[in-house]
Amino acid sequence: MKKIILALALFAAISSISACETVAGAGRDLEKAGEAVQRAAD
Repeated sequence: MKKIILALALFAAISSISACETVAGAGRDLEKAGEAVQRAAD
């Protein structure tokens, strides 16, 4: 039973780390897109 709980906890930790990286990457992409729009408007 302890192994199952440990495996689930490990899976949850890895999932949350990868989700943070995905959100951070999406934020950077949106920022770059906004900068491109501003340059095009100038």
